[in-house]
Amino acid sequence: MTDTKKNQSQFAMVPVIFSLAWPTMLEQLMQTAVQYIDTAMVGSLGTSATAAVGATTTVNWLVGSTISALAVGFLSIIAKAYGADDEKLASRVVSQAVLATLVSGILFTILTLSLSGMVPVWMQVDPSIQKLSATYFFILYTPMLPRAATIIFGTALRAAGDTKTPMLIGIWVNIINVILNCILIYGVNLGVIGAAIASAIAFTFGGVAITVKLWRHPMLSPKGQSFKPDKEILRPCLKVAFPNMLQRFGTSLGYVFFASMINSLGEISTAAHTIANTVESAFYIPGYGMQTAAATLAGNAYGAKDKQRMKDLAKMIILIEVLLMIISGGLLFIFAPAMMNLFTKDTQVILLGSIVLRMVAVSEPFYGVSIIIEGMLQGVGKTIVPFIFNIIGMWGIRIIGTFICTQLLEMGLVAAWACMIAHNMLLFVLFIIHYARGRWNPLNKY
Repeated sequence: MTDTKKNQSQFAMVPVIFSLAWPTMLEQLMQTAVQYIDTAMVGSLGTSATAAVGATTTVNWLVGSTISALAVGFLSIIAKAYGADDEKLASRVVSQAVLATLVSGILFTILTLSLSGMVPVWMQVDPSIQKLSATYFFILYTPMLPRAATIIFGTALRAAGDTKTPMLIGIWVNIINVILNCILIYGVNLGVIGAAIASAIAFTFGGVAITVKLWRHPMLSPKGQSFKPDKEILRPCLKVAFPNMLQRFGTSLGYVFFASMINSLGEISTAAHTIANTVESAFYIPGYGMQTAAATLAGNAYGAKDKQRMKDLAKMIILIEVLLMIISGGLLFIFAPAMMNLFTKDTQVILLGSIVLRMVAVSEPFYGVSIIIEGMLQGVGKTIVPFIFNIIGMWGIRIIGTFICTQLLEMGLVAAWACMIAHNMLLFVLFIIHYARGRWNPLNKY
């Protein structure tokens, strides 16, 4: 193939990439917008309310990411089946995804509700707000089964190229959440508890809606399939999902330790960290939106055994990702103080949050590369390498570094975020070396 034809082939991928990425980006944008509104509404109740809600956020990541890891196993098989036009296989995989949703949803409901009173204690939340934080956590996790359905079924739909359905349902979830927030936080004066109830109701709606959509899907509907454990399906799914589950569990547990150490720095640091995390999440939307497209298209190309399409995808989507994250990082650097000011009027919190946000903004393009390469590896079912890289980065750099800086050297939030950035930079180095060696692509052996 000539260079001109290669370039044409690569640029032909752009509309396909964005057709998959933009609904996911919009969905995440809506989720982030609601998170912004939630944080601003709760923030108006005072710094203590913000700390009570934000103190258990990392546990939320721990639970959600573990279920998401399980969904990745189904993603790789469905994307491969979709690329090979094997509808029967895709439907069989979805029936097992339903079984996994029931098991994981019930299991995590029992775990989270039974441990809700202990979580704020483990997270070193200030004793004055531990009871409030525990009640918020309990209510938020009551609809754990619908939340599991939203994660796993949404991933199944995206794997088959349907990113619009999860997006539309996500928009409605967010609209319901905002309306109920206004009513319950201010109208009924329930404060933090009102925010939890609003989120729980919205999550329940989302889980029911996406289950109905999946059941009616022309290709993926599990109607007529057996819901008993199917070893032929579960074995390859779990082979992909298990390392990813260990990775997400290990990294999310690291986030819990990370947040616990930050909580020990006091209310100002906890509030600044919580708000900065909320602000930062909006600027990662391009990255994670493109990761969804990378995983789906890599899985499709692998299923079709199209080596050239796989190479074209990788080059183009990494280029697009870097450009998007440079823009995103630049905006975050410029508008960091203004973004912090949206959620709090405490000058100490604004100043501290602005500093750490501008620090992390510089590293965004590098982290974006890691996100894309990891997404492609997930799409082709290679999850062991990301597991190893992420665990090394989280525990070898972020956790040990933060422990030394904050607990031994008595340094503050800035030092903790510096350790986080060092973790992200290590991931960039490890993933880019792995990509350059060509080991990420299973079609290279053909």
